[in-house]
Amino acid sequence: MTGGTEEGFLAVDSGGSGLRVVVGAPGRGCTAPRESRVPVRTGPRGIEPGHLMEQLVPMVRALIPEAGVTGLGTAVIGAAGLATLGDALRAELPGALAREFGVRTVALVADAVTAYTGALGSRPGAVVAAGTGLIAIGTDLKHWRRADGWGHLLGDCGSGAWIGRAGLEAALRAHDGRPGGSTALLALAEEAFGPARELPGRLYPRTDRPAVLASFAPHVAACADGDPVADGILREAARHMAESAAAVCPAGGETHVSLTGGLFRLGAALVVPLEEELGRRLPHARQVAAAGGPLEGSIQIASELAGGSLTLPSDESMLYVVTPKRG
Repeated sequence: MTGGTEEGFLAVDSGGSGLRVVVGAPGRGCTAPRESRVPVRTGPRGIEPGHLMEQLVPMVRALIPEAGVTGLGTAVIGAAGLATLGDALRAELPGALAREFGVRTVALVADAVTAYTGALGSRPGAVVAAGTGLIAIGTDLKHWRRADGWGHLLGDCGSGAWIGRAGLEAALRAHDGRPGGSTALLALAEEAFGPARELPGRLYPRTDRPAVLASFAPHVAACADGDPVADGILREAARHMAESAAAVCPAGGETHVSLTGGLFRLGAALVVPLEEELGRRLPHARQVAAAGGPLEGSIQIASELAGGSLTLPSDESMLYVVTPKRG
């Protein structure tokens, strides 16, 4: 995309695996994404705006001429952890973007909202975003509602970490001879992690415990066809997800429900019971395939904000729009 003379927008997806960044203009499309594999640091004040800008500035400087725009009027920063770790971003990032690129309007957006928008656009409904963790988010286009997303110790029920932990518990039950165990999962757990008795020592000291737990979820799915314990774990995960979706989905009118995130690559063993549960709990909602992911959600919000057509509700912790001061 080259040769333009108009002002453009910046769209960013910042998550646990790093940054993805595009520059575009309403009606003209976007550049190919630039990526950084370095996640933005968090510190005592939460997500660090300085580290985000340190990575963002060189990518954006390279993308502006590639996009063929004269500058940036609008920026949308989709960030994991914004709701609970975003105070420093809200205080400092709009001003930094104004000084560096002349940005006049900034939207700081929770990754759940960009996931929602990427999946459903600006329609009322609910989205279950599931990977290592899990959150459900819904809107009637007046307010946002969220359910779960409380982390692997307090929630994320039905997530990859939840499924993996339940599978490992079933393996240890089989090791002990307690009811509810699965010898198939025990064999897979020992293949993946070594002797069962050593599992606590291998797992508990890890700082990446949620990811380690989630790494066992595909093994649970692989067993589900012939192992009733594994099948029961996935069906319970489906019930948890549907409960969260029902908690946030608008009760009336035409609504949609969609699934997004890497966990659904587990396939039919999870998706089929989840679709059945959603049909029972949300009979008024139409189940639709996700149109895109969080980066596509950031792009849509940026394009609509730049064009003055954004209909998604504002919320300081979920979708915070600000006009920064320069200087």
